Amino acid sequence: MQLQFAIDTLTIEAALGLAAKAAPHVDILELGTPLIKSAGVAAVSAIKEAHPDKTVFADLKTMDAGELEAELAFAAGADLVTVLGVAGDSTIVGSVAAARRHGKGVVVDLIGVTDKAARAREVVALGADFVEVHAGLDEQAEEGFTFSTLLEAGEASGVPFSIAGGVNAASIAAVQSAGAIVAVAGSAIYSAPDVAAAAAELRAAIAEPATA
Repeated sequence: MQLQFAIDTLTIEAALGLAAKAAPHVDILELGTPLIKSAGVAAVSAIKEAHPDKTVFADLKTMDAGELEAELAFAAGADLVTVLGVAGDSTIVGSVAAARRHGKGVVVDLIGVTDKAARAREVVALGADFVEVHAGLDEQAEEGFTFSTLLEAGEASGVPFSIAGGVNAASIAAVQSAGAIVAVAGSAIYSAPDVAAAAAELRAAIAEPATA
């Protein structure tokens, strides 16, 4: 299982600082939606230039104009982009077309999708590389939310998935056990007093696959 760091800040300078500390311990550097809205795709280029060996994930959360928005991000250096699962199929197909031109990938974010498992299967059939089973900050604050519902949806989908929303050192083992290919951690890293140590702790909590 890979570890993804969701960098939810508003400036390129701050993002570069966080990425530099966490990069030795993570596989994927995610430029959060607020950062891209604030700084534009220049943030993607800056992170890719600083960390060419890392997968750079542009969390566009595209809802329309899928091919155009994906093209902008891929041209800037992104390796993966997100499209919302609640978007129309044509938006997802357009994003996939741009990804294939660049040899890159599309992740469909299931935030706000009621039947996450069913939609996951649909979007992978449309060409998405994997889905992100995601509970946003607002959803996590709602009464009745439980982290286990994300894991259950991922397991039920039967397709490659990541988990985002509440991943930390205490929960990451459950994410791996559920079969996720990526664990996405945000505040568990960037809000920690020692960003590098927090990322290292999450990395250490990921079990190595058994060898024959």
